[in-house]
Amino acid sequence: MATVSAAVRRDWLVGYAMVAPVVLGALAFVVLPLGMVVWYSLHEWNVLANTFTFVGAENYGRMAADDGLADALLASLWFSIGLVVLNIVLALLLAVLLNQRLPGTTTFRTFFFSPVVVSLVAWTIVWSFLLQADGGINGFLAVLGVDGPNWLRHETTAMIAVIIVQVFKNVGLNMILFLAALQGVPEELQEAARLDGAGAWRRFRSITLPLISPTILLVSIITIVGSLEVFAQIDVLTGGGPGNSTTVLVYYLYQQAFRFNEFGYASAIAVLLFVIVLVLTLLQWQSRKRWVFHEV
Repeated sequence: MATVSAAVRRDWLVGYAMVAPVVLGALAFVVLPLGMVVWYSLHEWNVLANTFTFVGAENYGRMAADDGLADALLASLWFSIGLVVLNIVLALLLAVLLNQRLPGTTTFRTFFFSPVVVSLVAWTIVWSFLLQADGGINGFLAVLGVDGPNWLRHETTAMIAVIIVQVFKNVGLNMILFLAALQGVPEELQEAARLDGAGAWRRFRSITLPLISPTILLVSIITIVGSLEVFAQIDVLTGGGPGNSTTVLVYYLYQQAFRFNEFGYASAIAVLLFVIVLVLTLLQWQSRKRWVFHEV
C-alpha cells in the first residue's frame, strides 16, 4: 500500500508540475493584471500630476453620465454587428465554395488566407491609401462611371470602410475553420439525403449546418470578442472620427488614458469592457444547448 501511495504522490507531483506553468502564467498575466485594473478603477490617477487618490466607485458613477462613453458603446455595437454578420456569412460562403473541389481552389484558399498573416498595421496603412478621395477604390469606381466618396471623412462611410477592412483581414481564418468543419461532414449522410430527394439547400440546412454548428459557435465567439477589442484599425484609418463616429470602446479607453491622463477612469472602462465580453461569451456558451449539435 505504501508503494502504491508513493506512486500516486509521484503522479500528483508530475501533474502539478505539468500544469504549474499554465497556472502561474494565468495568475501573472490574467488574474493579477485584472485585479490591478479593478484597483486602479477605484482611484483618480493622474500620471503627470503624480496623484493617486482613492475615490471608491466614483469612476463607475461617472460612466453613467458620460455621453462620450454612450457614443462609444453605440459605435462598438454597430461595428460588432456589421463585422460579425459579414465575417461569418462571407467565411461560410467561401468555405462552401472551396469545398466543392473545383480547379484552382488551393490558389483561392491561399489568396483569402494570406491577409491573416500580414501585419495588421501594414494592412491598415495600405487600405488607408486605397480609401482616400483620390485613392485606388475611387479610381476603380471612376472607371465604372461612379463618383466615389471620401470614405474615411464621412460618418456613415467611415464605419462601413473600417468594417470592410477588418472583414477582409480576418475572413480567411474563419474560412479555414469552416472549411475544416465542412470536410468533416460524412459524405454518406449527404448521399443518403440525395437519394431521398433532398435538394442542395435542404441538405445544407438539415445536415451540414447542424454538423458544423460547434465550429459556428467557436467562430462567433472569436469574432465577437475580436470585434470588441478593435483598436489599431481605428487609430490608423480614422483616429476615431469623423467626429466620434468610429470611436469604439477600446479607442475611447485609449483616449481617456493616454490623451487625457485619466488612468483611473480608463481602468473603470476597461472593467466595463471585461464585463461585456464575459457576459456575451457566457450567453453564447449557454445558448449552445439550443442549437449546437450534440450539446445537451
